[in-house]
Order: sequence, then structure tokens, then C-alpha cells
Amino acid sequence: MRTNNIKGSLILITAALIWGLAFVAQSGAAALVPPFTFNALRSFIGAAALYIFYIFTNAKQKTPFFPAEKRERKSHILGGLICGICLAISINFQQFGIAFYPKGVASEARAGFITALYVILVPIFSLFSKKKIHPAVWLGVVIAVIGIYMLCFSGGISGIYLADVLVFLCAISFTTHIMAVDKFVSLTGGVKLSIMQFIIAGAISLLLGVIFEFSHLQISNIISAAPQILYLGIMSSGVAYTLQIVGQKYAEPAVASITMSLESVFAALGGWLISGNSLSGREILGCSLVFIAIIAAQAGDFKKQQA
Repeated sequence: MRTNNIKGSLILITAALIWGLAFVAQSGAAALVPPFTFNALRSFIGAAALYIFYIFTNAKQKTPFFPAEKRERKSHILGGLICGICLAISINFQQFGIAFYPKGVASEARAGFITALYVILVPIFSLFSKKKIHPAVWLGVVIAVIGIYMLCFSGGISGIYLADVLVFLCAISFTTHIMAVDKFVSLTGGVKLSIMQFIIAGAISLLLGVIFEFSHLQISNIISAAPQILYLGIMSSGVAYTLQIVGQKYAEPAVASITMSLESVFAALGGWLISGNSLSGREILGCSLVFIAIIAAQAGDFKKQQA
């Protein structure tokens, strides 16, 4: 059993901070680079950063990236393909959502908290595999519904944006992605699976970018958005993912998931401190309720593991 939760939590808080600030980078780049092109670039850079990490950590073992046995190799490729497709759908829904928020809206906070609903959606989707759901999850669902109402319907039905809908679809697709990763990660290993999924997600985004965005793509805008693209690729995908792997070696899974859910809080703080996007009192209450719902949904597992 992992006992050094404090050490693990500090590492995971750093990862959550990097991921939270990624929403600020995404928001800043949305005005410069079209979503498909942006996600293609960040995915390929992320794959490259993780591959460098893989080479260094595998230097002594020198095992091949793909196993020699044909059946295992097919499982690796299938896992990378399925997870990559799910990831491509997720990040593109998210980036389109962030790009569609009107000026003056706290896009980082709204996107961060709505995306984080996957923490609640994962156990709900697990019902299809006949897994038992802890009562705390249903409490989290109720609180989340109230929180989303406060956050997205602050001005009545007209207070919801198309961007909110797109980001919620992102939360749903991230749910399927997490479940796919859970299925294949034990077969491939976390770093290998992530490299493959980033390559697939990048290839899909690049193809869609060539079809829909190439005609109005400006190289000067890509250069201007280079800091945000590099941050998403190197820091969010490479560094934060590595910190997650290290942190989860020390922290209990329930502690780890609760700690990483701070990503949404850091997204709101980053949007306020860096972008100057403030929330109304009602929206702050909505964000707070969504965060409480995330914590509540994991309380059952937390108690079970601390027993």
C-alpha cells in the first residue's frame, strides 16, 4: 500500500497546476490558431516529449517499443488507435468550445470545471459494465447538476453558450477515453500508450486541419502562438504526465484523483490572474459546487482505501 500521500500529493498538485494553466494557454491560442491545427501541433510535440522520456527511462533495458509476439503487438496498436481516436474527439471538442466563448466570458474557469465533470461521469458510465456505484457518486451528480445550473444558466436559458455544450461533450468523450485507457494501459504501459495516442490524435487533427483549415491558415499566427503550443505539448503533455506517473507511485488512487481535480481550480485562478477574466458571484458559487461534487463523487473510494 502506498503510504506517502503527502509526497505524492505535492507532485500531483504540480501536475494539476500545469494542466490548469493549460486552459489559459488554450484560450490565448484560440484567437490565433484554428482548433484542429492547434491540436495536431500540441499532440505531435507531446508525443515527441514523451518519446524522449521513454528513451531515457528505457536506456538500460533496451526493450523494443512494440513486442515481438504478433498478438501482443496487435493489442498495443489497437489500444493506441482506440485511445487516440477518443483523445482526438475530446481535445477538439474542448478547443472548439474554448474558441467559441464570447469575449469577456471566463472561458478558462467554465471550461475547466465543465471538463472536470468526467470524474463523475466515469462511474456513471461504469453502470454499463454492471459495476456498483457508491451512493456518494449520486450525491456528487445532484450537486454537479445544481453547480452547472449556477455556472451556465446564470442568466437563465440564454446564459448557456454553445461553447458550454461543446465542452460538456468534451467531458463525455474524455470519459470514454479514460475508460479506454483503463482497458489497455495494463497491456501497453502508460508512457507507450500515451505516445501512441498522441500520434493518432495528432494525425486525425492534422487531417481535419488540412481539409477544413488549410485555406485560411497563417504561419505568422502559428509562430505567435508558439509559446502556448509548446507549453501544451511539452509541459501539459510531457512534464505533467510524467509527474502524474511519479506522483501515483506514492499517493493512493483516491487521493491522487482528488488532488488532480484541483486542475479546474487552477484553471479558474489562471484565467483570473493571467487573462483578467473574473467570475460573477453566481458563477463562483457554481464552480464551487462543481468542485464539491467532484470531491463528493470520490469520497466513497477515499474512505474505502483509508480503512
